[in-house]
Amino acid sequence: MLSKRIIPCLDVKDGRTVKGVNFVDLKDAGDPVELAWQYARQGADELVFLDITATHERRKTMIEMVKSVARQLNIPFTIGGGITTIQDAEALLNAGADKISINSAAVKNPALIEELAAAFGVQFVVVAVDTKLVEGKNRVHLNGGRLITELETENWIKQAENMGAGEILLTSMDHDGTKQGFDCKLLNRITQMINIPVIASGGAGTIEHFIEVFEKTGVDAALAASVFHFAEIPIPDLKQKLKYHNIPVRL
Repeated sequence: MLSKRIIPCLDVKDGRTVKGVNFVDLKDAGDPVELAWQYARQGADELVFLDITATHERRKTMIEMVKSVARQLNIPFTIGGGITTIQDAEALLNAGADKISINSAAVKNPALIEELAAAFGVQFVVVAVDTKLVEGKNRVHLNGGRLITELETENWIKQAENMGAGEILLTSMDHDGTKQGFDCKLLNRITQMINIPVIASGGAGTIEHFIEVFEKTGVDAALAASVFHFAEIPIPDLKQKLKYHNIPVRL
């Protein structure tokens, strides 16, 4: 069985790592370069870097910051924020990205998924989906959660897979930052519906939440931010506990 992955996420705004609750009330969580260095040494399996205001501010991801972070890493590095063209993706690849994450741009131009997969390979393309329950249906949200769409989450994820997404990063906006646990019901539905890896995001607060999401759903990875940034859950302790519960991890 493939090892389950533990992925810290750096949400970056104005050159600093930030963290909020339900995508608002952002607080400073430290220097991205320093945090990246720590996570690579603690045993994180991958690192995700999201320039969370790039799309909203209509600008590209901060290349120099990306280069500085990449220099600290010996683990796979995924970058998202403001990627709208093949050229954007290529620039990030050259700056040190192993994968790129697209969200708003993919919804606005689904052909971008196909173009990126054709140019760089399916494994390079992560489609990030921010979802929130609206009137009983999971709806896709764009621009860092600011813009609600008519797209139903399940339908969009299936379409993204069909167009060449290599992985889905699914963030529950309802659970994000609450530390009440992952949205296991939704994650379980999604993992049974598609054949590509799913990264669970939104809601991690305790080690038990990680155990639950791996035991109750078919996700391949669990992503978190504040519990790692503020040293509430040390990654080595988390992995030992997962191993104790017979969840395969890389130690």
